[in-house]
Amino acid sequence: MDGGSGEDFGPWLARQLRRTGMNQADLAERVGLTRAAVSAWITGRATPREETMRAIAAVFGLDHVSVHARTTDVVSSRPVSWYHRPAYADGGRDFGNAATFAFEADVEVLAREATQNSLDERLDRTKAVRVRYTLHELTGEVLARFREAIAWDSLFPHYEAAAAQEQKVGRVIAEGLRDMYERDRLVLLRVDDYNASGLTGDDYEDGRFAAVVRRQLDSHKSDISAGGSYGLGKATLWATSRLGMVLINSTLSVPHEGRTERRLVGRLELPWRVVDDKAWAGPAWLGEPDTTPGSEDVARSWWADEETVESLHLTRESSDPGTSFLIVGAHDVASMAADASGGEERPDEEETIQAMHERLVEALGRNFWAAMTAGKNRTPLLEASVRTLRNGRMIIDEERVEPQRVQPSRTRALKAYLDSETVDRMTETGQVALARVPLRVPPLRGGRGIVEHEAILLVTAAEDLDGKPNQVTTMRGNRMVIRTARVPDLPLGTNPFQAVLLAGHAAGEDAENADLAEAFLRASEPPEHNKWGQTEELRALYSVTAHRRISEFTRAANTAVREIVGRAKEREPRGSKVLRDLLGLDTGSTPPAVRGGKVPTIRGLDANLDETGAWRVRAEIRLPARQDPWLMSPVAKFDVLSGGRPSIRWAEIVAGQNCELVDGRLRFKTGARTASFSGVTDVSTHPVRAELAGLIVELQRTREGVA
Repeated sequence: MDGGSGEDFGPWLARQLRRTGMNQADLAERVGLTRAAVSAWITGRATPREETMRAIAAVFGLDHVSVHARTTDVVSSRPVSWYHRPAYADGGRDFGNAATFAFEADVEVLAREATQNSLDERLDRTKAVRVRYTLHELTGEVLARFREAIAWDSLFPHYEAAAAQEQKVGRVIAEGLRDMYERDRLVLLRVDDYNASGLTGDDYEDGRFAAVVRRQLDSHKSDISAGGSYGLGKATLWATSRLGMVLINSTLSVPHEGRTERRLVGRLELPWRVVDDKAWAGPAWLGEPDTTPGSEDVARSWWADEETVESLHLTRESSDPGTSFLIVGAHDVASMAADASGGEERPDEEETIQAMHERLVEALGRNFWAAMTAGKNRTPLLEASVRTLRNGRMIIDEERVEPQRVQPSRTRALKAYLDSETVDRMTETGQVALARVPLRVPPLRGGRGIVEHEAILLVTAAEDLDGKPNQVTTMRGNRMVIRTARVPDLPLGTNPFQAVLLAGHAAGEDAENADLAEAFLRASEPPEHNKWGQTEELRALYSVTAHRRISEFTRAANTAVREIVGRAKEREPRGSKVLRDLLGLDTGSTPPAVRGGKVPTIRGLDANLDETGAWRVRAEIRLPARQDPWLMSPVAKFDVLSGGRPSIRWAEIVAGQNCELVDGRLRFKTGARTASFSGVTDVSTHPVRAELAGLIVELQRTREGVA
């Protein structure tokens, strides 16, 4: 280098020659030196003297400072344009990018996948990565100017050809065109992240840029705790566009060609098509025609000026590293379901945008509340917000997602852990209990020895805003929610709670064997990253039985939860919808083992009415000590205001803990002290509507009372 602040002189000079169509001999002649001298500059064996620098600047029409700084290029004689990939020579045809079909065109899915990618690219680990979603509806003149900025007239024949096809992609594109032309509107959805790496690297070689813009199934993530691993998440950006178009503006954390700001490119996903008697393979790129030998005319990224960035609605609010993805023609399957049915009127534009706004906020809160939770001395991993505009005017103010508002109990639990304020047992409201759950990580194929990683389990009382109670939420690494599932076989009458299971690096950066746990759990996740279990990757890297360690881990976590919440007190009956815990024995002879009142009793009953009007019941049984198993029949009765209590039939009986179903009766395990079962009543046998009566459940000994 010659002390300049930008790119090395040799690569910079070679690119300027290509951009101007000059060769080394041409430059040598114009500056009055030999071709060998120019060659030495390009290969880095020498640098020109000061007076020669001035001569080179004059040849390229640049000022002297620009040649020293090398953070700008000579203006190309070839303008930014769309490059369409020619059809395959072997006649192969792709009627869409298969990766975009891996997920629904749903803004909730987009929020999960795109935000996960931003989290994975967090740059300064002492600060949060900031993600902002902007919905922007364009109409009228504003829409016309945007179409001009993306060279729409040159694209329209390709869209027409694609929309005329009967394949799924063609139908989606046709709907996008109708929405834009018949309603004169286009919805843009922009995803900005800050304090992220940006799309670094060469246009074609290995790097973040090529992985996102040029390649499929390339995640390019070296961090073992990264959420993504399949390289499919980025496809949700294109899947959410009915026009298959995404424009990109990236600010780089590492300079490329001596620069970091306003690296622009666009990618279009269309099916195979014929335009002007020429066949095209599918994808297209918006960029500057390349002049590099072997890549001539291929569109590459370019360094745009501020005016161009503004015309494409890609202006970033600061110079912080990160990337802005602009989804052109954004739509949401859930919000537009009424349109697809054809049986209802199309929703109002503003209501549709508002629905997308609300779904984005809800999805961010549900999936990333933990990543957005901070401690007293711990910054959050993520900050997220959503805003909505129309023609540049704000119609829904920026709404920052607050974890304590959307998930109060779970956030309290995690914050208590981050602040070291947990307890062993909950004795007061608001406390958070902590337990450690072992995860036995198997060795990779060919390796030896299982290692143990201790995950962190947090349990606290549930609040109404948390959604369904008695759930355990699992996560690792970047604290994106993997799965939320109900804890089975809870003691009836258990006070509502929420539990959080932190594994891998989520359990702490210094947690023992966290790296190995991260790798194992990551391999056990499907492309949706929504559970831990058997996958092809897990089978290939570990063994065909490795998934059993996941099942073992899950059972251990559920057991730990049950130990923390303990046994709940029996519920007291009250009101007209009483659920009583009663025991009734038949009038037959009582075996010696039963005398003295030592009989099975229902110690807990939990029931609710479902949408069909049936009672759904879960019961816990206390069993006296006995050498032989008990065989009992559960009987459901309506507790009406007058007259006898009519019995009703069961539509379904399911044996639970320590029992089995034998000819409609419950056979309790020998030696067990507790058991459980659940059932659903048969609505057709209800004498009155269930809400007009209480429910009584009795256990009756059959004539074969001793099995």
